[in-house]
Amino acid sequence: MPIARVGEVELSYERGGSGPPLLAIMGMSGTLLTWGEPFMAPLREHFEVIAYDHRGVGRSSRMEAPFTIAELAADAAGLLDALEVESAHVLGISMGGMVAQELVLAHPQRVRTLCLGCTYCGGEGSALASPPIAQRLFEAISSGEREGVLRTTWEICISPPLRDDAELYATFRARAKERPVAREVISAQTRAIVAHDTAARLSAVRAPTLIVHGTADELIPVQNAHVIAEHMPDARLELLDDVGHLFFLELPQRSAELVCEHALVNVQL
Repeated sequence: MPIARVGEVELSYERGGSGPPLLAIMGMSGTLLTWGEPFMAPLREHFEVIAYDHRGVGRSSRMEAPFTIAELAADAAGLLDALEVESAHVLGISMGGMVAQELVLAHPQRVRTLCLGCTYCGGEGSALASPPIAQRLFEAISSGEREGVLRTTWEICISPPLRDDAELYATFRARAKERPVAREVISAQTRAIVAHDTAARLSAVRAPTLIVHGTADELIPVQNAHVIAEHMPDARLELLDDVGHLFFLELPQRSAELVCEHALVNVQL
């Protein structure tokens, strides 16, 4: 797997497909494997997809110090520089959506279109996981029991009808075990998320934006999609009924269609 030097860190990445570049930014505790082929394969039919692991994750550089969402956005911009990509369509989910917000605000010329999935902008009206959900996740991560962490994460991030889907969970588990993320890195990502706040700045974004959110999301409740949309009145809001946080795993084909349609239609305008 190739490695790109970005300032003082190295980022592992994958690059494949044909068409204009699309940068895929993963969320907390995820890796470039988390996207899954059912979602990524249709994207590669229309785009050259660039997916990468954040600092501290996978084969990217070890985490040396705490970081902010803005610093992760600088990593994303640096990766585009290293790959000689002048601008790209940008897809960010969960924490990756927060990174995408900071990326488009700091480097508007680098973002052709923006897709924000199951994410959060901070400010009035925004809300992260409810106290019971946050406590359940905290206890699982603090236990250090890898199997328990994976199962708890799955049950929180997927909608109730699919929680007992053995095949889907087995695929999720295998990807996570192939490239585990250290507890210290997840803790640092959590602190960066809690400090994230772009609410007062989002109205400055001019890139065509699609907001996607599952209505059954327990990790980042769907109210956050409405808050982001209020700050970005020209954005398109797409709600997926009864779908959980990991919408791209629950509805990979439909999710890929939404991303493709948004990017390709806006390119033609």
